Amino acid sequence: MVRIVRATQVEIESAVQALRDGELVAFATETVYGLGANAQNPAAVAKIFEAKGRPPNHPVIVHLDSPRFLHRWVREVPEVAMRLAERFWPGPFTMVMPRAANVHDVITGGQDTIAIRVPAHPMAQQLLTAFGGGIAAPSANRYGRLSPTRAEHVREELGDAVRVILDGGECQIGLESTIVSFEGDGVRLLRPGSVTATQISAVVGELFSDDGRPVPRVPGSPPTHYAPTTHMTIVPAAAISTPTCARSTRPGAGAFSCRRCQTGSAGMPSAIAWCMPRRASPRATTGAVPWRCCLRTARCAACDSSIRSSPRKCAASSGSSARRW
Repeated sequence: MVRIVRATQVEIESAVQALRDGELVAFATETVYGLGANAQNPAAVAKIFEAKGRPPNHPVIVHLDSPRFLHRWVREVPEVAMRLAERFWPGPFTMVMPRAANVHDVITGGQDTIAIRVPAHPMAQQLLTAFGGGIAAPSANRYGRLSPTRAEHVREELGDAVRVILDGGECQIGLESTIVSFEGDGVRLLRPGSVTATQISAVVGELFSDDGRPVPRVPGSPPTHYAPTTHMTIVPAAAISTPTCARSTRPGAGAFSCRRCQTGSAGMPSAIAWCMPRRASPRATTGAVPWRCCLRTARCAACDSSIRSSPRKCAASSGSSARRW
């Protein structure tokens, strides 16, 4: 069960003051953690780009606590956008609309459009309501890297670049918001997310297809975005159905048994164990292998139920420089 918490009044006041001082604040949303700055302070928003290593032409999403403030940021709100707002706001849904005259280029990446979202997470709502304005907030990670879903991910990734981190627990969705734009009365899906094309179509009818026409640049659109640092090897399906793991299962690796079918699994082909990759810390020793214990979790090959054992150092993490988890 995902833990959702509300911040104390002192924490919210500290974060609001940091935003007013032009500093960066990280906060939880239902999608991922956001790296926020006062959207009306171009110098503060520029700190987001510096902290993330983000290209200056890459727009950011402005977060509001309610659709009633849209007129401050959007020049013209399509009627179809209001229908979508009624259905999906607050929530993991972003709409790209014509920008108002007062919106700075640093927000839009120099485009004539602005991306707006009203998040549903109670901590994000607390912060936005107390701040009383728009907060520009892309995901709180280095540009192109995986988005953080826990406060500790933000600390590891950005460190002292962030003045305040509001810990709202693990994000419920863990996937960036769906983004749409408008062409007349039609809607185009620019970035898929937890709000699906089918759900959107149920409100507005058929969506525009990808016909090659120019569309607004939006967060997450580069082909190498949200890239993990863990190496991946693609193998045939038959190769991963084998009941052994080259990295983990080995004689003497630690005995455990399946409670459901009582099948033993100490180095036997009756259970499958995996090494679970963990987010690497920038404080890790050079050459460290970021793997969890290979026998912390396994799955019985006989009945497919979960097996757990006491933590051990993984065989893949041997050596004096290996991190222990």
